[in-house]
Amino acid sequence: MKKIISYFIKYHVAVNVIVLTFIVFGIAGALSMKSSFHPLYDSRNISIDLNYPGASPEEIEEGVVLKIENNLKGIIGIERVTSVSKENSANINVEIERGRNIDVVLAEVKNAVDRVPSFPIGLEPPIIAKVENIRNTISFSISGDNVPLITLKQYAREIENDIRRLKGISQVKLTGFPEEEIEIALRESDLRAYNLSFETVANAVKQSNILITGGSIKTDEEDYLIRASNRRYYGKEILDIVVRADKSGNIIRLQDVADVTDTWSEVPDRIYYNNKIAIDISISNTNNEDLLATAELVRNYISEFNSTHDNIVLNITSDLSITLSQRTVLLLENIFYGVLLVLLFLALFLNARLAFWVAAGLPIAFLGMFMFTAQLGVTINVFSLFGMIIVIGILVDDGIVISENIFQHFQRGKGPIKAAIDGTLEVMSPILSAILTTLLAFSTFYFLDGRMGDMFSEVSTVVILTLLVSLVEALIILPAHIAHSKALQNNESKKSKISALFDRVNKFSDKIMEFIRDRLYAPYLRYFLKNKFFGFAIPIALLIIALGTLGGGIVKTSFFPSIASDRIVINLNMPYGTNEQITDSVASIIESAAIKVNEEYTEKQTDNLPVIQNIIKRIGPGTSRSTLTLNLLPGELRDFRLQN
Repeated sequence: MKKIISYFIKYHVAVNVIVLTFIVFGIAGALSMKSSFHPLYDSRNISIDLNYPGASPEEIEEGVVLKIENNLKGIIGIERVTSVSKENSANINVEIERGRNIDVVLAEVKNAVDRVPSFPIGLEPPIIAKVENIRNTISFSISGDNVPLITLKQYAREIENDIRRLKGISQVKLTGFPEEEIEIALRESDLRAYNLSFETVANAVKQSNILITGGSIKTDEEDYLIRASNRRYYGKEILDIVVRADKSGNIIRLQDVADVTDTWSEVPDRIYYNNKIAIDISISNTNNEDLLATAELVRNYISEFNSTHDNIVLNITSDLSITLSQRTVLLLENIFYGVLLVLLFLALFLNARLAFWVAAGLPIAFLGMFMFTAQLGVTINVFSLFGMIIVIGILVDDGIVISENIFQHFQRGKGPIKAAIDGTLEVMSPILSAILTTLLAFSTFYFLDGRMGDMFSEVSTVVILTLLVSLVEALIILPAHIAHSKALQNNESKKSKISALFDRVNKFSDKIMEFIRDRLYAPYLRYFLKNKFFGFAIPIALLIIALGTLGGGIVKTSFFPSIASDRIVINLNMPYGTNEQITDSVASIIESAAIKVNEEYTEKQTDNLPVIQNIIKRIGPGTSRSTLTLNLLPGELRDFRLQN
């Protein structure tokens, strides 16, 4: 190691090549990194979706879910099975063990479902599939004054098609409206008049509204495909279906015996944005798509749409890119202030040029980290940014120790090259020990199981790579730069006025440090060296006090800190079978109370800004469920805590 350090200090051109490599490939790596809200990881969940129209939760649980769960027992690779049963449907989630091949387990799960001896009549075929990692990015609602739901749906479909055409967006989901249906209401008097039965009309509709291929006819010249394309999607298109025709030419059509209308499914699913009927459009990202780019494209589309439409408005209800952008800004601010503080304090107590080279190690370490993380699949997300923010406070410590020791050897009369070599080698062992202990501490995140391990492993990756690059920077790059710069010089005649000013400031700072060292620190150190037992008892007592505050409940504990949210979600679950109108009325009472609270707190808020920005009420899916989402004024602008 001594030969390597000595070589790079003597031949600093090689060091400049390393720095240039970090800069070029680090910038390229940073630009190529995708962004996501959470780290990207392979799916470990298999979903079994069950649809049983007209069934209660108890019927689905007893007749379907329990049978499947019993067959799943004993399958190798399954860690946990959870299920949720509700009206008309149920879902079974199968979580596999870490490290297992999900495709193999998926095949076993399908075989287990197929082995169920019998399912209730009316159950639709189970849908068994691997849960893809699709993450919500941005959501917005489409609403208007007195605009009917069918019109909103038409606009929503057009918007969906427009957004899907944008580059890098593939997952668009529309919610807030039930399924469309064609209602055929037979008139009993007309059925009796024409001597028709219900089954006759139903069979006529079924046989005429078809889309089927009937093979092909080959001739010497060309082939002909036989295809019956008679499927209709709107009520007015099936009015002319022939129900009965006889040899005399008498024809009875559907419109002669029934009223046909386009309607919505009886299963309610409605969304209201600030008491206006609305449709929610959610855009999600897959592992191959970029969160920040997607959100930017959607925001631009919303801005353009609102500028060209009057009665229809798009309002953003959720945007995860805001949190990610705020974390990125926080990281950049920390880097800026970190570099500034290093420059300031090292310039005060050591040397301005030394301070510059130590501060330069901060961006070099990050660029070196980006060079490797781009190849390891790490993304810009809240966890990787958290790791970068953590490591900022650790990076410059090694550089400060090495630069100070080199400067000390130089003051003893050694030449710049010799001072750099001796100063670096003298503190190399403790620096390596400090870095290795930190690496070992953060490497424990790799051994966390489950989703927690998938999330926090990127924190470890970022911290470990950054520290390793900073070690190279501190032991090889920094000493070479200091040795060949003007940081180590004794020529007083060639110093500039600024350098002379810094020298006077350094002398004043040295007097302050000497006072602290000789008058404050040294006496206490001598006392505790003479009274070792008393000095050892103090940290033991502090440890006992700390444990006592935890055990006595004075200091509360929680797995994650309580962070004020900018959103309140109210879930309303009425008894199963409750009428839709009753559920809506209860939800409306809660909404009215929220509006009153908003009026009260808005009067107290600075600049009278609305504390509750918008209220989104959803009725369904199902008649007994409702959700109210209250989006609040951002926390940095809000004068009140969420708990108020």
